[in-house]
Order: sequence, then C-alpha cells, then structure tokens
Amino acid sequence: MAGDTAIPTAIDALTRSGLAHYYNLEYDQAIKDFQKAAEATPDDPKALNHLLEAILFQQLFKYDALDTGLFTSQSFLNSKQVPVDPVVKQQIKQLTDKALALSDKRLKSNPQDVDALYARGVTRALRSTYLGMVERSWFSGLRSSLAARNDHEEVLRLRPNFVDAKTVVGIHNYVVGSLPLAVRIMAGITGIRGDKEKGLKYLTESGDAGGESTVDARVALGLFLRREQRYDQSIKVVRTLVAEHPHNFLFALEEANLLKDGGKGQPAVAAYRALLDGCKDGRYPQSHPELAQFALGDALRGQNQYVEAIMAYEAAGNAGSNNHELRQRSLVAAGEVSDLLTKREDALKQYRAAIALDGTSNEAEIARKRLNQPYRGR
Repeated sequence: MAGDTAIPTAIDALTRSGLAHYYNLEYDQAIKDFQKAAEATPDDPKALNHLLEAILFQQLFKYDALDTGLFTSQSFLNSKQVPVDPVVKQQIKQLTDKALALSDKRLKSNPQDVDALYARGVTRALRSTYLGMVERSWFSGLRSSLAARNDHEEVLRLRPNFVDAKTVVGIHNYVVGSLPLAVRIMAGITGIRGDKEKGLKYLTESGDAGGESTVDARVALGLFLRREQRYDQSIKVVRTLVAEHPHNFLFALEEANLLKDGGKGQPAVAAYRALLDGCKDGRYPQSHPELAQFALGDALRGQNQYVEAIMAYEAAGNAGSNNHELRQRSLVAAGEVSDLLTKREDALKQYRAAIALDGTSNEAEIARKRLNQPYRGR
C-alpha cells in the first residue's frame, strides 16, 4: 500500500514541477518533468497532454508566435506559418494521436468518464492551436476547437463543479461571439453559437478557481479584455500573473503592452525599459527582448520621441530573432519615423533592409511603397 501511495505522489510532484517550469517559460525543464510523468503513467492521456502542450508552446515561443500583439490586429491572419522542424511536427502529431486514442479507449468503456472527456477536450484544443498557429489551417482548427468545446460542455453537464472545463468553453464562446455578424449567422445555422460576455464570465470563474487551467484562463481573459479595450480590468488580471510568475517575460511584457494600449504612454515607456533591464540582469532567463524593443519603439513614437523610437525599432530589427516578420515590421517602422524626421537616406536604408529579409511578405510590400513615396503619417 505504501508503494501504491508513493507512485501518484511522485507523479504529482513531477507534474507540479513541470507546470512551475512551464509557466516560467523554462520549457526544457518542463518537458523533462512531463516526459518522466508520462513514462510512469503510460495509459494517462492527461500526462501526455502536459508533454504535448510544453513541446508545442516551446516552438511557438521560439518563433515569437506568443506575441499577444498579433492577436489584437488583422496581421495575425496574414502571418506565415511558424517554421517548426518537421521532426518536431511529427512528434506533436504522434503525441496528439496517442492522447486521443487513450481517451477514446476509456470513453468506449464508459462514455461518461469525465476525466477522459476532459482530457480529450484538452487534446483537441491543443490540436486546434497547432493547426491554427503552425499550419494556418483555419477550418480544420475550428472543427477541432468545436469538438473540444463539445467535450467540455459535456463535462460540465455531467459534473457542473468541474470548473477547469470552463476555460475551453469560455474561449470558444468569446471567439465565436466576436465573429462578424454575417459569419455568426452562418455559424448559428450549423449550430455553432457564441456569447462574448458568457465567455468572459466562464474565464473569470475558471481563473479564480485555482485549478490546473487557472493560469490559461487568466491569460485568455486578459487578452480578450484587451481586445474589448477594457484595459483597467485586463491589467488587474495580468498583474496577478506577473505576481505569481515573476520570471515570465511574456506576462511582464503584457503588462507594459496594456499600459501603452490604455493610453498611459510614459508609464508604458518606463515599463518596457524596466523589462529590458530585467532581461539584461537575468530576471527573465527566457526572454525575447526584440518584442519589448519593438513595443518600446511604438510607445516612444506615440510620445513623439522619434529619435529614441528609431533606436528601439532598429534594435528589434537588427536582433538575431527567428521572427523575420517582427524584424521587418521594426525596420519599416524605423524607416517611417526617419521619414517623419526628413531623414530620407536613413529611411531608404531601413526599407531596403526590411525587403532583404523577405521580399514576399506584406511588410516588404509596404517597404517598397515607402521607397517610392516618403511616409508622411496617417
């Protein structure tokens, strides 16, 4: 009996350790912990989900695809695929298929197995994230997200106090409820409905519950409140994440983003600079400073501090980032500000440098237009 108790205790410890590493962006350590837990419980789809999520989000972080600014603008829909290594893609597919097979096996024996339903919904939600953000396969991703929602709605029907299930249901409700009216009408005909306020309510409840999906719920809630321009509410949510995960670069970046978007220009500038200082002094061991540099450039530009804005944009544009789109946006922005200062030769160099990174992108097309006609502001 003592041995039986020790096994789940050890697995729980590995899971807690893995989650702590995961939410501090320490993906290598998280993957090691989750791998050990999955090997110790080969029939548990939940353990595989943890491993799958860590591997997937490690790739998204590597290529700056977790920049929340992407999700608050139309540019997200036009972004290119995340160039994940084919070997890692295959690993993600194998883990997804295996986790689904384990859940389906349990559900075949007991269709009301709540834990298996929840696990399958999580796997389907992760597959939806992969299809949308890596493959840019929107319709397949939407089908998978709907299947995830259906699983978790069934979980809530069977066990109403299973609050973790409200995270996926809340996200789907908000996203569908945010679609243009014509699209929502078409979705409604096929039985797909959404409600933005219900989505926010579910995410608030899940975020307050202290369950395993609490952090994910608050991340989504903060992002959606930002989209709704409810900045004061959003920043309160994000600051709880910053306080609980002080080494998470993305959470600290989001707090600064909210200050900027909320019209608090100088506090935002100070926050970005503090964040960049933290990257230098080791406060954020896993960081992508180019994201903060680009956002700092935007904040300085908004305060008409043009010379400093150019310096920040160039720092982001010349960084050794895997994200060429971000580097291009930074160089184009530097060129625009140079044009505003009538430094045309500097602007031309910056536009050409942007095109040289990738001549086929939307940013390259903007840069070519700027080569022909100086930017004079909107």
